[in-house]
Amino acid sequence: MTFTAFAAHSVARTRRSLRGIDRVILASLGLLAALAIVDRAQAWESLAFTLSSLLGIAPFLLLAVALAAYSGAAGVDRLLVRAFSGRAWMMVFAAAAFGALSPFCSCGVIPIIAALLAMGMPLPAVMAFWLASPIMDPEMYVLTAAALGLPFATAKTLAAAGIGIFGGFAVLILERSGWLAAPLKGQVSCCGRSAVSGPAEVRWAFWQEPARRQRFLAAAGQNLVFLGKWLALAFLLESLMLAYLPAESVGQWLGFGNPLAIPLAALVGAPAYLNGYAAIPTAGALMDLGMTPGAALAFMTAGAVTSLPAAVAVFALVRLPVFLLYLALGFLGATFAGLLYQASF
Repeated sequence: MTFTAFAAHSVARTRRSLRGIDRVILASLGLLAALAIVDRAQAWESLAFTLSSLLGIAPFLLLAVALAAYSGAAGVDRLLVRAFSGRAWMMVFAAAAFGALSPFCSCGVIPIIAALLAMGMPLPAVMAFWLASPIMDPEMYVLTAAALGLPFATAKTLAAAGIGIFGGFAVLILERSGWLAAPLKGQVSCCGRSAVSGPAEVRWAFWQEPARRQRFLAAAGQNLVFLGKWLALAFLLESLMLAYLPAESVGQWLGFGNPLAIPLAALVGAPAYLNGYAAIPTAGALMDLGMTPGAALAFMTAGAVTSLPAAVAVFALVRLPVFLLYLALGFLGATFAGLLYQASF
């Protein structure tokens, strides 16, 4: 065999091998391998950060996956869909209020959202919770009030609920206009279809029937792998952003005295990662340097809702129109919140 033929055979064999490897897992491994070449110390730190983050979110992930699988196997999702039918506008308010007080970060809320969508919950209510949840929680409110003042903490809480309500009703209007059908991607909607194709009757003790047990195990296993691999990639990207893209530098790029500071702050904050707790001293330092409170609020809320790690996980769950709408609502909501807060001064 000539060298050319051997090389062609090797390339073909490699391609066949790679086809059997999930692209998301391959991307994570390739990213770690490239990082190990250019910065070995950071590669180990990123790996440790990813594993630690996955371990931290594991209880929420397992609970969400189990609830979604149980709903499909027992047929509970039929009851939930019927219970909330025709009441989406009421659920938007409730979901936004609950989301503003829930203790979930932008990535931690992803398994919860996947379970809600899989069970057939109305997309407007899910979007309201999705947008509001990462912005504020009770513990963060106390810390924000201590560091940045009670008015800022209250404004951030109101912004969380307001962005959720704004996003929920925007989705409700678009949905009733015939858009946004089938929001979930195909590989996630296996349990989401249970509201239509699942068991006709509710069986709370589903494990007594072999078919339902099999349905539960299949749905739980598939969704656990699916969410786990995307969250791993999201946390890996998060570690790189924390290492190579300091939030302080991002904030300084905004400039001071700029009439477009608030929308620019939201635009820069949207892809940048800001952990809710780590963002508190950063925002305080930037405000001491001259950043307006409105710009700081827009930067913090946009970063919490649509950070790149969260966006990667969201993209894994929903179809492109819903994903783009999620990004637009996060940006617009953060901008409006910043403008309203700045107008109060």
